[in-house]
Amino acid sequence: MRRLLFAAAALSLPAADFGAQVHPILNTRCGSCHGSAAPQGGLDLQTYAGVRRVVTPGNPDGSLLIQRVAGIKPPRMPLGGAPLPDSEIAVLREWIRDGAPAPSGGSVSKWQPSLNLAAPALPESSEPHPIDKFAFAYFRERKQPTPPEVSAAAFVRRAYFDLWGLPPSPADVRAFKDKGNDELVARLLGDNARYAAHWITFWNDLLRNDEGVVYHGDRKSITPWLKKALEDNLPYDQFVRALLNPEPKTGPEGFLTGVNWRGDVSASQIPVMQAAQNSAQVFLGVNLKCNSCHDSFISRWKLKDAYGLAAFFSDQPLKIHRCDIPTGEIAQAKFPYPELGGVDPQSPLAVRRAAAAKLFTQPENGRTRRTVVNRIWKQLMGRGLVDPPDDMDAEPWSPALLDWLASDFAAHGHDLKHLIRTIMTSRTYRLATDREPPAVPYVFRGPAPRRLSAEQFNDAISAITGEWRMLVPRTAGPAQYARDWQIKSSPLGRALGRPIRDQVVTTRLTAPTTLSSLELVNGSTLASLLRRGAQRLAGELPAAPPGLFDSGTMGNQKIAVDVDVAGVKKLWLVLEDVDSYDAARVQAGWAAAKFTGPKGEVALADLLKQRPVQWQFRGDKEPLPFVAVKTPTTLSVNISGKGFTRFQGFVGVNQACLASDINPRLRFFVFPDEPDFARLYAAGSDPPVPVPQPVKNRKALVRRLFEESFGRQASAEELRVAFEIARSTAGLEDLLWSLFLSPEFQYLP
Repeated sequence: MRRLLFAAAALSLPAADFGAQVHPILNTRCGSCHGSAAPQGGLDLQTYAGVRRVVTPGNPDGSLLIQRVAGIKPPRMPLGGAPLPDSEIAVLREWIRDGAPAPSGGSVSKWQPSLNLAAPALPESSEPHPIDKFAFAYFRERKQPTPPEVSAAAFVRRAYFDLWGLPPSPADVRAFKDKGNDELVARLLGDNARYAAHWITFWNDLLRNDEGVVYHGDRKSITPWLKKALEDNLPYDQFVRALLNPEPKTGPEGFLTGVNWRGDVSASQIPVMQAAQNSAQVFLGVNLKCNSCHDSFISRWKLKDAYGLAAFFSDQPLKIHRCDIPTGEIAQAKFPYPELGGVDPQSPLAVRRAAAAKLFTQPENGRTRRTVVNRIWKQLMGRGLVDPPDDMDAEPWSPALLDWLASDFAAHGHDLKHLIRTIMTSRTYRLATDREPPAVPYVFRGPAPRRLSAEQFNDAISAITGEWRMLVPRTAGPAQYARDWQIKSSPLGRALGRPIRDQVVTTRLTAPTTLSSLELVNGSTLASLLRRGAQRLAGELPAAPPGLFDSGTMGNQKIAVDVDVAGVKKLWLVLEDVDSYDAARVQAGWAAAKFTGPKGEVALADLLKQRPVQWQFRGDKEPLPFVAVKTPTTLSVNISGKGFTRFQGFVGVNQACLASDINPRLRFFVFPDEPDFARLYAAGSDPPVPVPQPVKNRKALVRRLFEESFGRQASAEELRVAFEIARSTAGLEDLLWSLFLSPEFQYLP
């Protein structure tokens, strides 16, 4: 439906203009192949004369241009790239149907990407903020109305989510009335821990770093380094150099290590090729993936360009393969922009890595500065100055603003917080969200709509209800309350766009999908969170019983159990899967388990009326009788009145299932009462934000929920309906569901 609306909007244009509407589409989507010094097939689509070679004026369907981009005549163009959306094809059709008129007044843009970086002069404007000088001059030049600003409360909500990833409390919103915008932004940026706990998600996507995932091979986490770098606000040039030339043992070497996929892989996916692809994409806005296999069909980059960058990171001679076939050549270290310099290809690996780090960050390389500025702008404004953000050869909607921001960023020591502060203290950042379908070509009319990320959505619900998940320690002992980024992704998180970070992710898919709708409506993750949240807010969530035994996370160990069960009426034996590679094939259980007391001992198997199996622990010479259970399983054992005083035995896995394609990772518990499976561990820390106190007055609670969820007070009609719904705890759960699934909650103002 949205595509139809966009197409209808495009078709309603009175006459498509080549310079203002057609050329930007062809330049952005086709220029990398058909606009360089040597255009593919000799077809230059950056000139009017070149485009006229592939169109038949007045006949869109008979024009080769339309046949290719619409897929009527294969191959569909851009070859290897995303198809043009219907809205852009509609513009091309309209222009051809109108006779393919020549550009009026020489309006075709002459913009070309540049490596050099120089700060442009600020436009003449009464606006005090530099960004506003550029943005409002842009509005004036196009005779666009100036968009309105959001309310103070909406600004507070936007700022809190952008800097901390959390909603403001009603007290935070009220306190803002006595402070200015700049002071609020400075205060939020000043909390290094909460700033880092939010922005680490952005960098985890870019640097393919993840939590709670077991990878086989050499992949390494860089979380400790990355978290400290964000908390310390490490200058970006030092940040990039550390990633590309990491210090042994203390540096973030996991970025270059890549993913060693299990089994045979294409030559284009070996770790050093991943290092080249990832570093070019993240830091330069250059896509080298296609040309890691063969010369690119969609850009000017060649096979030797990808191998040339990969050679900076290879500890052995790197053989070039074309479509997985050896060419017999050895790659020579060569930077994608050789005008910036190079390195002796025969130099040691340490020298080549240091050279790469320098080439990416040296002052003459304006591309690195523009790329990160564009990524931060997109994160805060919903769309980059350049879009897509991985094609920094595309024309920005304001080249001058991009260059000024990049120059200012460099002049202030590559300070990421300074860059964020500069954007967020502008009036442009405070403009209302542009809710209209995007114009073709793109016209800036204010921030683009932004949906809460999976992490923001989950953390916001936890902050409002007080129901936080826990970061489970590998060893026995208390767990820590955690933000969503710290925990392995849930089905809900993945449905809402949290990626599987085995490759660089620079743009998340956050549009509503069938999967996300089903997970929000029927998924167990959200259902459990809202049920427990409602009980907690109502003061009806019982305290979790303390455990008698916790094995800690275990794989091939054999751990003894010996707990006091005197006075216990029923014992709960829990086996949880932590992250086994193939939990269904794990053979685990309670070995030689027995209850003892004054009257003697009784085997666990006898009480359960089960026949034990004979399995053997790794390292043991003889098998033991196991009460075998599936993973996961909970056993409840009635021992009331039997006089038992101790429960003894062992826990672990049968040595027959220790193969790497099973890789058991388990945890055993013993509880004297029915366990709370959401709280198997005692808490060893405070929650990320204080837990709201239960409120017995339901009307007061409902008012508070509206303020915390939407940053505003509820209307009289909203209160009337909400009071009726929330009379019971089950009704309160329904109210939470309706609030959190509202677009007003899920989208930033």
